[in-house]
Amino acid sequence: MDTVLVVCGCIWLLLRFFSFLVEKMQTKEILRSLWLLELDEFSRYFRTLPPPTLVGIASFTAIVAYWLATRPKALKPPCDLSQQSVEIEGVALRFCSEFHNKRKNKDSEQARRSVLGDGPKLMTHYHKDAKTMYEVYQRGLHISGDGPCLGFRKPKQPYQWLSYKEVAKRAMDLGSGLLQKNCKSSPDQFIGVFAQNRPEWIIAELACYTYSMVIVPLYDTLGPDAIRYIINTADISTVICDKVEKAKVLLKNVEKKETPGLKTIILMNPFEMDLVEMGNHCGVEILALHEVEDLGKSNRQAPVPPRPEDLSIVCFTSGTTGNPKGAMLTHGNVVADFSGFLKVTESQWLPTSEDVHISYLPLAHMFERMVQSVVICHGGRIGFFQGDIKLLSDDMKALHPTIFPVVPRLLNRMYDKIFSQAGTPVKRWLLEFAAKRKAAEVQNGIIRNDSVWDKIFFKKIQESLGGNLRMIVTGAAPASPAVLGFLRAALGCQIYEGYGQTECTAGCTFTTPGDWTSGHVGAPLPCNFLKLIDVEEMKYFSAKGEGEICVKGPNVFKGYLKDAEKTAEALDRDEWLHTGDIGKWLTNGTLKIIDRKKHIFKLAQGEYIAPEKIENIYVRSELVAQVYVHGDSLQSFLVGIVVSDPEATEAWVKKRGFKGSYEELCSSEGFKKAIMEDMVKLGQQAGLYSFEQVKNIYLHSEMFSVQNGLLTPTLKAKRLEMRNYFRKQIEELYANTSI
Repeated sequence: MDTVLVVCGCIWLLLRFFSFLVEKMQTKEILRSLWLLELDEFSRYFRTLPPPTLVGIASFTAIVAYWLATRPKALKPPCDLSQQSVEIEGVALRFCSEFHNKRKNKDSEQARRSVLGDGPKLMTHYHKDAKTMYEVYQRGLHISGDGPCLGFRKPKQPYQWLSYKEVAKRAMDLGSGLLQKNCKSSPDQFIGVFAQNRPEWIIAELACYTYSMVIVPLYDTLGPDAIRYIINTADISTVICDKVEKAKVLLKNVEKKETPGLKTIILMNPFEMDLVEMGNHCGVEILALHEVEDLGKSNRQAPVPPRPEDLSIVCFTSGTTGNPKGAMLTHGNVVADFSGFLKVTESQWLPTSEDVHISYLPLAHMFERMVQSVVICHGGRIGFFQGDIKLLSDDMKALHPTIFPVVPRLLNRMYDKIFSQAGTPVKRWLLEFAAKRKAAEVQNGIIRNDSVWDKIFFKKIQESLGGNLRMIVTGAAPASPAVLGFLRAALGCQIYEGYGQTECTAGCTFTTPGDWTSGHVGAPLPCNFLKLIDVEEMKYFSAKGEGEICVKGPNVFKGYLKDAEKTAEALDRDEWLHTGDIGKWLTNGTLKIIDRKKHIFKLAQGEYIAPEKIENIYVRSELVAQVYVHGDSLQSFLVGIVVSDPEATEAWVKKRGFKGSYEELCSSEGFKKAIMEDMVKLGQQAGLYSFEQVKNIYLHSEMFSVQNGLLTPTLKAKRLEMRNYFRKQIEELYANTSI
């Protein structure tokens, strides 16, 4: 009986609690109806209950009230997620070249813009006091109160920090020192930086911005030929290096008279006198970074701040075909792009001086540059990894970052590692079950890392990344929906996906907070318009909401350095950037990437691949008559379909005494291995990188031809048809290959 009364008492108290809530909501009619109940007799009996029972009722009520007050709340999206972009009216949109004026359906081209921001007016800046990259740093310096800025660590040691004032002082000293070494404070002065991510990289960059100079990043994967091309094209006379080995590479180019304009190399790391002598021999001055800083300290020059329209960086793309192209980006370009990002995320996340960024993605790429700019603008901290990607988890545990930019390949590795540690079917089932429970919360807009599922299953995963993550941003290549969905649940932080390229600074679309679906790259940023144009040869038409993606706005670059022809190919007369990617508008106003106009694509780690270049190398093999190289942007390696040369195959069969049909030969592991070894050898001789080499092949017994629909009348490969024709074999190659 007492139990029944206790339950009734709890119900009565809950009714009173809810009536209070209802009254607050100004629906007093419902409240009055609740109090029409005859509760006087029950109330008198309730007061006669023993104290332990009353304590139990009070405790239960308190628990319920606490749960109601602290239960996880869904994040409110900043817009209607069913309409994340809208068409623009009354804006001249058409591409004016003679070729595209001939196209049909051009009236169907319609640009779209984000529903966030100030209507059709595109964003150029987010903060009035940060319109150039120099002002961005000054703003961070003001906000931080001389807090920690750039961090580094030695093995098994805590992070050491340079403060904002220290960084600003060293940048001014270095910039003044560069002026003493015949550099000029002008947007025409290009300074090369050839180094891995470290504090001195940012100090060198800020030194350039302080005196209106332009930074030109160099990086190893460009290759020696490309580095020579960049130094000559940009008229670089001064390069700041980190390691002696890189300085020697540059000096050898000068010694061969291939880069005669290079006059000064400044080294971050210590070096011996033999390097100085090597430099003297070919007319290049070798200096230590601290020497140049000391020189500048003794000859301090007043800052010469840049304007928004001045160049800030020339970012050379990797150039999978031909020489790399130097995308010229102004201070206004960079500020506009990260301002669009801030506008999209402001309702759910705005950076503060408490935010910490882990820097390991190459600073030579604009994706990393953008994230760092956002952090610095708000007085946050940047901690650099030790230089070894294998130690990244250890660095994150020591740093406790709140912001983590990633490429899809790293997400895939995290996903695979998590499930590989679930050694038994039962553990895997439990992990998947917990992920589904968390995923249901995510779909309802609840992002958290303190649920019972987190404490039991995901805590160790979160701690392996430092335990403090607020935001993950992924780009550079498409991310797997399955991987994104799982990690959003497991990590308990906001994970965003974006799309863009160097020519639009970094991003031009970004997923909207609250839209945690996958399979698209979000809506246009508030700093640019997007439109799709017809690609007739691939049967994509803007009237159907499909076509080549074009971008226009203050984040779009000014062209390629000293390359008017390539600039004209990328930018039309109306300043629309033609990306070469094929997109499709979804019904909710987001964009999905569905194809590539040119036969160039990215692997999961973000590396560009030109398959035709690779095929032209492999077809030199005596055993190869035809080859089709395939890459998937959700995979990190290439596979190939090979048709063997009949005459070479016959000779190989006779030499080894193979007996069987041609179809049986194609199934022979020995024959397949022989072809693979010859192809890889040719690739190495031609200078292909490891990621450009196929990791597995399928031997096809029938020649590609016009008759079977795999070649055009001019005997060119129909890549789309080949991809579809060999879909099953390609899937099996990926499934059966481990690297």
